[in-house]
Parts: sequence; C-alpha cells; structure tokens
Amino acid sequence: MPEFDDDNIRELFAYSDRIMDRIAENEVTIASVIHGRMLQVGSSSSPRNPQKYSKPNSWIPVMSKASPAPHPLYWGSMPVLKNIAAIAKGMSITFMEMFQPTTVENYPDGKGPLRGARIEARFRGAHVLQRDENGLEKCVACFLCAANCPSNCIYIEAADNTDEHRVSGAERYAKVYNIDYNRCIFCGYCVEACPTDAITHGHGFELATFNASNLVYRKEQMLAAGPAHIGANVVFNQADVDGGAPKEMVAGS
Repeated sequence: MPEFDDDNIRELFAYSDRIMDRIAENEVTIASVIHGRMLQVGSSSSPRNPQKYSKPNSWIPVMSKASPAPHPLYWGSMPVLKNIAAIAKGMSITFMEMFQPTTVENYPDGKGPLRGARIEARFRGAHVLQRDENGLEKCVACFLCAANCPSNCIYIEAADNTDEHRVSGAERYAKVYNIDYNRCIFCGYCVEACPTDAITHGHGFELATFNASNLVYRKEQMLAAGPAHIGANVVFNQADVDGGAPKEMVAGS
C-alpha cells in the first residue's frame, strides 16, 4: 500500500477535479475512466516507495483522450437484459391469463330473469315504491326524500285519501312521484330519510336509453306489484287476468 503525504493528497484532489472537469466537458466518458488509465492505480506501476517518485504527479495516472473505450456490448448489455427480463415477466402473466377460464358474467345471453347478470345484495339499482301487507302504498307524501336528495331529482305532488279512494294508510298519498335518473346519483339518502320505508333501491340496472326523457320515471313505473294474497293482479296472475279475473281484490272476498 503506498504511503501518502499531504502533497500527494492535495495532488490527488486536484487530479480528481481535473477528471470531473473533463467529464463535464464531454472530453472523456465515465466508462473510459473506469476502463482506462485509472486501472494503473492498482497495477504493478503503483509507487511502493515514495522516494523513487520525487517529481510531482509522477505516481498519478495520466488521463488521455486516447484511452480505450469499453466494448458497446460490455457497457450496454446489462440495461438491455434487464429490459428484456421485465418484458418477459409482464408477458408471462398475459400468457397465463390467456389459458384461464373467463371471470365475466354471460350477460345478456345468460339464463334467468337477469339474463346471466349477478347482482350483489347491496347493489343500488332503480328505486321501488313499496306497498304494505294490505296492498296500500307506503308513501305518505311527507316530502322528506325530496328534501334530502342532494341532486334534487325527486318531484312529488300530494293528494288526500278518501273513504271511496284510499291509496295509502295515512291521510295523504303521492299522487305524482317522479325521479329524474338523468340527475340521480344513487346515494341512498332518500331511502335513509323515508320514515315508512316506502322507497327502496331495487336491483334494476338496465336504465340506459337514447332519449333523456325516458329517464324520468313515473310512479307507475316504480310502484311494487300488489301482494299475491290479495287476489289476481297483472304481475303474478297475468293469465288469470287475461281470462277475466279482476285485477284488484274484490271487497268481501
């Protein structure tokens, strides 16, 4: 190991500064510095006895523009190999997925009323206006759903129930109940605000249309079918209704 004094250290720092200046001036590259004359520091020409080198800078390797540059394959092979490995790793996942069974639903060519679609229990679809066990509408036209709607998409007109024409179990009912699905964000605030659980989210999801006016749903489109135990109705007993059975429950039956 060579012995260094203060002069040698100062010369070494000065030489390092010169190397950095030349690199900054694009006169030599880092590759030539590594592959070139700097290798002389660890060679047999390194000063074993500092007394033999009395001249300044005599032991410091001289950097030359003629220093041999490394072979392009030697200097650039590693980044290329890394890139090839990364591409191969990504494509291996793609090729593996090509031979795996598909995980998509067979909609709309599947079986069942949903035509192959699978709906989660918490899915928020089109709204449904519910009925009670007597077939009367649960909505009492309190306007709390419309007041809590952040997108202001619910429109209600109230009317009074009479003995001859009773629609709900309370004093009033919703004569008009519209929801504009052009503006609805399916946040569920109307469901949470309803005191009678009259409005809920169903599982209807086929709402797309080419006409924006078709997205304004009326009460008749959202009203739940009457319970089957109250008699024939157009949903559960369509064949009986077509055969002459009454659509609504007959009084006293």
